[in-house]
Formats: sequence, structure tokens, C-alpha cells
Amino acid sequence: MYLLVKLIHILAVIVFLGNIAMGLFWHRHAWSTREPSLLSHTLSGIIRSDRLFTIPSVIAIVATGIAAAIVGRLPILGTGWILWTIVLFAISGAIFAIRVAPLQRELLAMTNAASGRASFDHAGYARLAARWEAWGAVALIAPVVGLALMVLKPS
Repeated sequence: MYLLVKLIHILAVIVFLGNIAMGLFWHRHAWSTREPSLLSHTLSGIIRSDRLFTIPSVIAIVATGIAAAIVGRLPILGTGWILWTIVLFAISGAIFAIRVAPLQRELLAMTNAASGRASFDHAGYARLAARWEAWGAVALIAPVVGLALMVLKPS
């Protein structure tokens, strides 16, 4: 039972981290075109992939993490590498909710507003996108550190 729960947990972590990393990658790729309609399409896809992959994987990570700790008889708050991973995961979630998701919606609105117009505020978009990428990187790095703690299990 423990190994099955652990497998599902690891698969959910892969989906979670992969989706965050790919969102950053595909936005950067679309931004290289400077084309508002392509940026809009890409951002819509990123937001949709968060709903389809990131959020369900968060639920699976939490549920299987708790289950693995219970089945493995590990005290959740008494095991440092588990506790600190939970803290890092919570930080990542808070950053996503407070910074990343609102900036994504703002970027999407900006590209949608440019649809059919001759001009697009590339400089304004670039400033906003840089903030989104920076917060997205933090939201990615925090759980990657948590992943390292889970694998290395420092005492």
C-alpha cells in the first residue's frame, strides 16, 4: 500500500512541477514572437493547464503525502524534511494564488484588448511578463527545494 501511495505522490509531483516549468517555457516561446494573438492563445492554454493539471496535482500531492506519512508511520510535523517541504509547498501555493494567477489574468486581458488593434504596448507587457516570470520561478523553485528535501531526507 505504501509503495502505491508513494508512486501516485511522485507522479503528481512530476505533473505539478512539469506543468509550472512548461508554462514558463511556453510563455517565453510565445513572447519571442511579440504577437498579441499568439500570446493570448498561449496564456489561455497556461491558465487552462493550471486548472486541468496543476490544481488536481496539488490535491493529489497533499492527499497522497498525508497518506504516505500515515501508512509509513512518519510524524508529519515531527519529521523535519516533511515539515519544511509542507512549508515550501504552502509558500509556492500562496505565491501562485497571490501573484502568479492574477498576473496571468492581467497579461491575458492585455493581449485580448490588443486583438484587432494596430498597436500593442510591448514595453508594458514586457514589464508585467517579467514580474509574472519572476514570481513563477519562485513558485517553481520552492517545491523543487521541497522535492530535494523529500529525496535526500536530511536529518
